[in-house]
Amino acid sequence: MEGVLKMNGAESLVRTLVENSVEVCFTNPGTSEMHFVSALDKVPGVRCVLGLFEGVVTGAADGYYRIADKPASTLLHLGPGLGNGLANLHNAKKANSGIVNIVGEHALHHIECDAPLTSDIEGVARPMSHWVKTAKSSMDVSKEGALAIEQAQQSPGQIATLILPADTAWGPGGEVVKAKKPAARSQISEQVVQRIAKVLSSPGPKALLLGGLALRAESLALAGQIAAKTGCVIHSEYNNARIQRGAGRVKAKSIPFSVNAALEMLKDYKHIVLVGAKKPVAFFGYPNKPSYLFSKDCAIDELVGLGEDIHHALQMLVEHLGASKLKPVLAQLNQPECPDGPFDQAGIAKVLTALIPEHAIVVDESITTGRDFDAFTMSAQPHDWLNLMGGSIGFALPAAVGAAIAAPNRTVLALEGDGSAMYTLQSLWTMARERLNVKVIIFANQSYEILKGELVNVGATGSGEKALSMLSLNSPSLDWVGLAKSQGVEGFRVKDLKEFFHTLKAVIAMNGPQLIEVDMHKPF
Repeated sequence: MEGVLKMNGAESLVRTLVENSVEVCFTNPGTSEMHFVSALDKVPGVRCVLGLFEGVVTGAADGYYRIADKPASTLLHLGPGLGNGLANLHNAKKANSGIVNIVGEHALHHIECDAPLTSDIEGVARPMSHWVKTAKSSMDVSKEGALAIEQAQQSPGQIATLILPADTAWGPGGEVVKAKKPAARSQISEQVVQRIAKVLSSPGPKALLLGGLALRAESLALAGQIAAKTGCVIHSEYNNARIQRGAGRVKAKSIPFSVNAALEMLKDYKHIVLVGAKKPVAFFGYPNKPSYLFSKDCAIDELVGLGEDIHHALQMLVEHLGASKLKPVLAQLNQPECPDGPFDQAGIAKVLTALIPEHAIVVDESITTGRDFDAFTMSAQPHDWLNLMGGSIGFALPAAVGAAIAAPNRTVLALEGDGSAMYTLQSLWTMARERLNVKVIIFANQSYEILKGELVNVGATGSGEKALSMLSLNSPSLDWVGLAKSQGVEGFRVKDLKEFFHTLKAVIAMNGPQLIEVDMHKPF
């Protein structure tokens, strides 16, 4: 007990993190957090990973949760530091990733002085947090840290932000606190199962739309049995926090980004059953196009919500339908031979399909280039695929950091556009420092390529030199090999499909992080 009484608030918080299996802290600290930094140094059990920009920190925490299925901590400096991390906290919130944010604050007596870095930290935190609390006493810091952990561990995951004034970190700390275990996911009723079974057994085209934990391999297998029994089609949402796919797994064809393509895919369905998913909706609103992507004649039914016990619900439906002995249709391994010629989307997809390592983690922010990857890569070796859930670019590089920390024995492929990569370029430095097994592929078309199409899609009339200059990344052009080298990552530039194939194959066999610049500045 004597040792406990000598702890300050910061140490009591770190020991509470350790007690509750929060094993990683992604950090970008400042003056107000120095006692917490010291406590992280003093107390064993937390791996500290430095990011040189707060968007790297928060994006890494998102990627970590998606693979580890448990929260990491962040350490951010006051309101501006938290503000710098909000874009990837937005993505994490949309992905239902649990995160424990620890945000430093001025000492309580100093806040009223309105020093330069004073801000409304709670106000900054609330839009991207499910739970926000400012510590008021150093003796209560560990208790409030345990509450933050409890919130982050909810189903689905939540973002909890604990604001830590400097004096509550340096003052005497209380005892280490064990967080309450999260409540078990609620289970659906037999009545719901009966209703959905009737829907799926009715005439006409039907679909299961899967999201969340429905996209894990075991749950996909159950969906495959349901499809085998009822003839329904299996789809996933356009973006998914994590989908387990590839050879030996049930396919879930994703709904396209393009409104027209999505409407065409879904137009004939009479029923869509949601399994941990939302109603299919367009990414943006467009003139003279619908927001929802299904026909007016299509009924939307829900089997199970995102926070409920999805796997158990699918099991109940399989049993009710008498489908437990049916074999689902599985993706077959199909690794194409080395393609040749200039870059196109299909050729790049073939290279990836051939070379994705078994049990790899693919973090995808390829946006325009990657639109057609889905159909091809379903036939690759079994792997996990992580998408940009919230649409705020600058996601893939930091999320790849977090995924690699969570699964150090797996290869991580980060598929990234050059425009998106510039938002969180500092991730490369963290990859090098931590010696992470991340293979970064930059699709360098020297423009915000997606916005060229969106200029037309939204009916905007400006397409002259001034408008196009705002969508261009040339003059000067970005040197990704040079940028990678400057941060300790070996880089390679490839100019055609054959060169890409052989370079990626060689890079996957290497240790540590590497970057491949796919030089695509000539449009398809």
